[in-house]
Amino acid sequence: MTDQLVEDEGQTLEVAVADLRPALEAILMIADEPLDTVTLASAVGYPVEEVVGALQTLAEEYAEQGRGFDLRNVAGGWRYYTRDEFAAVVEAFVLDGQQARLTQAALETLAVVAYKQPVSRARVSAIRGVNVDGVMRTLLARALVEEAGSDHETGANLYRTTAYFLERIGITSLDELPELAPFLPDMDDLEDELAAALGDNPS
Repeated sequence: MTDQLVEDEGQTLEVAVADLRPALEAILMIADEPLDTVTLASAVGYPVEEVVGALQTLAEEYAEQGRGFDLRNVAGGWRYYTRDEFAAVVEAFVLDGQQARLTQAALETLAVVAYKQPVSRARVSAIRGVNVDGVMRTLLARALVEEAGSDHETGANLYRTTAYFLERIGITSLDELPELAPFLPDMDDLEDELAAALGDNPS
Protein backbone atom coordinates (compact mmCIF):
# COMPACT_ATOMS: atom_id res chain seq x y z
CA MET A 1 0.00 0.00 0.00
CA THR A 2 1.20 3.51 -0.70
CA ASP A 3 1.48 6.14 2.00
CA GLN A 4 -1.83 7.55 3.18
CA LEU A 5 -2.61 11.26 3.10
CA VAL A 6 -5.20 12.81 5.41
CA GLU A 7 -6.55 16.32 4.94
CA ASP A 8 -7.07 18.09 8.26
CA GLU A 9 -8.17 21.72 8.19
CA GLY A 10 -5.84 22.66 5.38
CA GLN A 11 -2.93 20.58 6.68
CA THR A 12 -1.84 17.26 5.22
CA LEU A 13 -0.93 14.46 7.58
CA GLU A 14 1.12 11.68 6.03
CA VAL A 15 1.19 8.32 7.77
CA ALA A 16 3.47 5.80 6.10
CA VAL A 17 2.53 2.12 6.13
CA ALA A 18 5.44 1.34 8.47
CA ASP A 19 4.23 4.05 10.84
CA LEU A 20 0.63 2.84 11.14
CA ARG A 21 1.10 0.93 14.39
CA PRO A 22 3.38 3.55 15.99
CA ALA A 23 0.82 6.21 15.02
CA LEU A 24 -1.96 4.25 16.69
CA GLU A 25 0.20 3.80 19.78
CA ALA A 26 0.85 7.54 19.96
CA ILE A 27 -2.86 8.38 19.74
CA LEU A 28 -3.88 5.76 22.28
CA MET A 29 -1.15 6.91 24.67
CA ILE A 30 -2.82 10.31 25.14
CA ALA A 31 -6.45 9.16 24.99
CA ASP A 32 -8.62 9.96 28.01
CA GLU A 33 -11.14 7.28 27.14
CA PRO A 34 -11.45 4.20 24.89
CA LEU A 35 -11.36 5.08 21.19
CA ASP A 36 -13.46 3.23 18.63
CA THR A 37 -11.93 1.95 15.40
CA VAL A 38 -13.73 4.49 13.21
CA THR A 39 -12.20 7.37 15.20
CA LEU A 40 -8.75 5.79 15.03
CA ALA A 41 -9.09 5.02 11.32
CA SER A 42 -10.07 8.61 10.63
CA ALA A 43 -7.10 9.89 12.62
CA VAL A 44 -4.50 7.87 10.73
CA GLY A 45 -6.22 7.78 7.32
CA TYR A 46 -6.51 4.02 6.88
CA PRO A 47 -9.49 1.69 6.33
CA VAL A 48 -11.13 0.41 9.48
CA GLU A 49 -10.25 -3.20 8.74
CA GLU A 50 -6.55 -2.38 8.47
CA VAL A 51 -6.66 -0.43 11.71
CA VAL A 52 -8.39 -3.33 13.47
CA GLY A 53 -5.70 -5.68 12.21
CA ALA A 54 -2.94 -3.36 13.41
CA LEU A 55 -4.57 -3.02 16.84
CA GLN A 56 -4.96 -6.77 17.21
CA THR A 57 -1.31 -7.25 16.23
CA LEU A 58 -0.21 -4.70 18.81
CA ALA A 59 -2.30 -6.37 21.51
CA GLU A 60 -0.78 -9.77 20.66
CA GLU A 61 2.76 -8.37 20.67
CA TYR A 62 2.30 -6.75 24.09
CA ALA A 63 0.98 -10.03 25.52
CA GLU A 64 3.81 -12.08 23.99
CA GLN A 65 6.44 -9.64 25.25
CA GLY A 66 5.01 -9.64 28.77
CA ARG A 67 4.74 -5.87 28.85
CA GLY A 68 3.43 -4.05 31.91
CA PHE A 69 0.32 -3.01 30.03
CA ASP A 70 -2.26 -4.47 27.66
CA LEU A 71 -4.16 -3.02 24.72
CA ARG A 72 -7.78 -4.04 25.12
CA ASN A 73 -11.00 -3.57 23.20
CA VAL A 74 -13.51 -2.82 25.94
CA ALA A 75 -17.07 -1.59 25.40
CA GLY A 76 -16.41 -0.89 21.74
CA GLY A 77 -13.25 1.13 22.27
CA TRP A 78 -9.51 0.49 22.44
CA ARG A 79 -7.39 1.67 25.36
CA TYR A 80 -4.22 0.84 27.29
CA TYR A 81 -4.63 -0.85 30.67
CA THR A 82 -2.03 -1.92 33.21
CA ARG A 83 -1.79 -5.69 33.51
CA ASP A 84 -3.60 -7.20 36.47
CA GLU A 85 -0.47 -8.85 37.87
CA PHE A 86 1.13 -5.44 38.36
CA ALA A 87 -1.85 -3.89 40.14
CA ALA A 88 -0.07 -4.01 43.52
CA VAL A 89 2.97 -2.16 42.14
CA VAL A 90 0.80 0.53 40.53
CA GLU A 91 -1.25 0.94 43.71
CA ALA A 92 1.89 1.33 45.82
CA PHE A 93 3.27 3.93 43.43
CA VAL A 94 0.05 5.95 43.47
CA LEU A 95 -0.17 5.83 47.25
CA ASP A 96 3.47 6.84 47.62
CA GLY A 97 2.82 9.74 45.26
CA GLN A 98 0.08 10.95 47.58
CA GLN A 99 2.75 11.71 50.16
CA ALA A 100 4.75 13.97 47.85
CA ARG A 101 4.27 17.72 47.62
CA LEU A 102 2.72 19.14 44.50
CA THR A 103 5.10 20.39 41.83
CA GLN A 104 4.97 23.92 40.45
CA ALA A 105 3.32 22.55 37.29
CA ALA A 106 0.67 20.80 39.38
CA LEU A 107 -0.05 23.95 41.37
CA GLU A 108 -0.44 26.01 38.21
CA THR A 109 -2.72 23.42 36.63
CA LEU A 110 -4.79 23.15 39.80
CA ALA A 111 -5.18 26.93 39.87
CA VAL A 112 -6.48 26.96 36.29
CA VAL A 113 -9.02 24.24 37.08
CA ALA A 114 -10.10 26.04 40.26
CA TYR A 115 -10.81 29.32 38.48
CA LYS A 116 -12.08 28.06 35.13
CA GLN A 117 -14.06 24.97 36.17
CA PRO A 118 -15.63 23.04 34.71
CA VAL A 119 -12.82 22.97 32.15
CA SER A 120 -11.36 20.51 29.64
CA ARG A 121 -7.76 19.35 29.56
CA ALA A 122 -7.35 21.04 26.19
CA ARG A 123 -8.46 24.37 27.67
CA VAL A 124 -6.10 24.00 30.62
CA SER A 125 -3.25 23.14 28.23
CA ALA A 126 -4.06 26.20 26.12
CA ILE A 127 -4.02 28.49 29.14
CA ARG A 128 -0.77 27.07 30.51
CA GLY A 129 0.87 26.70 27.11
CA VAL A 130 2.00 23.12 27.78
CA ASN A 131 0.51 19.64 27.72
CA VAL A 132 -1.08 18.89 31.10
CA ASP A 133 -2.14 15.26 30.65
CA GLY A 134 0.40 13.88 33.12
CA VAL A 135 -0.25 16.59 35.69
CA MET A 136 -4.01 16.10 35.44
CA ARG A 137 -3.58 12.39 36.08
CA THR A 138 -1.64 13.27 39.22
CA LEU A 139 -4.35 15.66 40.41
CA LEU A 140 -7.03 13.06 39.71
CA ALA A 141 -5.07 10.37 41.58
CA ARG A 142 -4.70 12.69 44.55
CA ALA A 143 -8.45 13.47 44.52
CA LEU A 144 -7.90 17.21 44.07
CA VAL A 145 -9.84 17.27 40.79
CA GLU A 146 -12.57 15.06 39.38
CA GLU A 147 -14.54 14.57 36.18
CA ALA A 148 -17.53 16.87 35.74
CA GLY A 149 -19.35 15.59 32.68
CA SER A 150 -18.52 16.49 29.09
CA ASP A 151 -18.62 19.55 26.88
CA HIS A 152 -21.84 19.62 24.84
CA GLU A 153 -20.08 20.99 21.75
CA THR A 154 -16.80 19.06 21.68
CA GLY A 155 -17.59 16.01 23.79
CA ALA A 156 -14.38 16.55 25.76
CA ASN A 157 -14.29 15.51 29.41
CA LEU A 158 -14.62 18.41 31.85
CA TYR A 159 -12.92 18.68 35.23
CA ARG A 160 -13.55 20.50 38.49
CA THR A 161 -11.99 20.68 41.92
CA THR A 162 -13.21 18.39 44.68
CA ALA A 163 -14.47 18.82 48.22
CA TYR A 164 -11.09 17.47 49.30
CA PHE A 165 -9.42 20.39 47.48
CA LEU A 166 -11.54 22.84 49.48
CA GLU A 167 -10.67 20.99 52.67
CA ARG A 168 -6.96 21.08 51.92
CA ILE A 169 -6.83 24.84 51.29
CA GLY A 170 -9.11 25.58 54.22
CA ILE A 171 -12.24 26.99 52.61
CA THR A 172 -15.82 25.77 52.45
CA SER A 173 -16.84 27.19 49.07
CA LEU A 174 -15.26 28.23 45.78
CA ASP A 175 -16.71 31.67 46.46
CA GLU A 176 -14.00 32.06 49.09
CA LEU A 177 -11.19 31.73 46.54
CA PRO A 178 -9.16 34.96 46.34
CA GLU A 179 -9.75 37.35 43.45
CA LEU A 180 -7.52 36.64 40.50
CA ALA A 181 -6.36 38.86 37.64
CA PRO A 182 -8.01 38.05 34.27
CA PHE A 183 -4.85 36.46 32.89
CA LEU A 184 -4.35 33.14 34.62
CA PRO A 185 -0.69 32.67 33.57
CA ASP A 186 0.15 35.54 35.98
CA MET A 187 -0.60 33.46 39.04
CA ASP A 188 2.34 34.02 41.39
CA ASP A 189 0.22 35.05 44.37
CA LEU A 190 -2.23 32.20 43.91
CA GLU A 191 0.56 29.65 43.50
CA ASP A 192 2.11 30.86 46.76
CA GLU A 193 -1.22 30.44 48.54
CA LEU A 194 -1.81 26.98 47.10
CA ALA A 195 1.76 25.94 47.88
CA ALA A 196 1.31 27.09 51.47
CA ALA A 197 -2.03 25.32 51.83
CA LEU A 198 -1.10 22.10 50.09
CA GLY A 199 2.62 21.97 50.76
CA ASP A 200 2.76 22.54 54.49
CA ASN A 201 0.87 19.32 55.08
CA PRO A 202 1.86 16.56 52.62
CA SER A 203 -1.12 15.04 50.80
